[in-house]
Amino acid sequence: MKQQTFEKLYKNTWAELEQQLQQAERGGFWRKTPSNGEFPTLYRRVCHHLSLAQQRRYSNHLVTKLNDLVLRSHQQLYRRRSQVLSAILRFIIVTFPSRVREQAKLFWLASAIFYLPGLVLFILVLLQPDLIFNMLDYDNVSDFEAMYDPGAEHIGQDREATSDVQMFGLYIKNNISVGFQTFATGLFFGLGSIFYLTYNGLLFGALAGHMVNIGYIDTFFGFVIAHGSFELTAIVIAGMGGLMLGHALIAPGRMTRLEALSVAGKKALDLLYGIILFLLIAAFLEAFWSSNSATPIGVKYTVGGLLWLLVFVYLAYCGRGADGAKGVAHGPK
Repeated sequence: MKQQTFEKLYKNTWAELEQQLQQAERGGFWRKTPSNGEFPTLYRRVCHHLSLAQQRRYSNHLVTKLNDLVLRSHQQLYRRRSQVLSAILRFIIVTFPSRVREQAKLFWLASAIFYLPGLVLFILVLLQPDLIFNMLDYDNVSDFEAMYDPGAEHIGQDREATSDVQMFGLYIKNNISVGFQTFATGLFFGLGSIFYLTYNGLLFGALAGHMVNIGYIDTFFGFVIAHGSFELTAIVIAGMGGLMLGHALIAPGRMTRLEALSVAGKKALDLLYGIILFLLIAAFLEAFWSSNSATPIGVKYTVGGLLWLLVFVYLAYCGRGADGAKGVAHGPK
């Protein structure tokens, strides 16, 4: 193919890529949604055109022009990926723990609503074992006993799961469901979040008390201690986010309820991203670490204790200074 024919055939593609590059270099490229999906395709086409131009020994002017388009395109793609990674890391290191500290009073309130009823029922079940049947029916209690039986091959494994990978999927589904339920029901003036925090705390307390009563102490607490650091904390933060939404509706201040809810919702959204992250980590630990009955119990308690310390240090100290200096960054959009 002659160079003149080649240029005439593909000049519109080069012009379109040039236009998008100009938008990118002015800073507006990534806000133009229709162009985003086309850009990588145009980039690959022009890379192919450059290869053909070099093989066919077209003029230096054309090869230089195409090479410039390819280099500029590569730079924009690489820069975008770097920015996305940087935003994700900043969210994990600064934004999420800063949001939790920003609403520390609500965090401790949600913790009290979750843990105190659970502690009370734990003690009551120890004193009166039959109380477990006020929370769970006989079949559910039997299922839990089978899951935490010291003779079980995989402690805590659901009967429907036949592999760690299946367990991982089940745990993700269950964890996300509980977390979102606790968070979203805060829209009912916070009452839904209070209910689910209390209910889940009572359920955990009753189950823990029953396991102590039947002697499954190490299998139960050895199972929950590691992933519980992320899972239980995520549930508390989900309740905290729901309470934020409820408080905005109950006490909007000088704003309308809709305006107050919008402001609170933006902050709570950062919490929701972090909750999902915590629940994914919890599901991974629960499936591939907690359920392994071959791990010595002393190791499980040690690792579990270290993970609780890690979560505390992360939420209490991670990102301090960075959030105060530049303000709290928002999570992924």
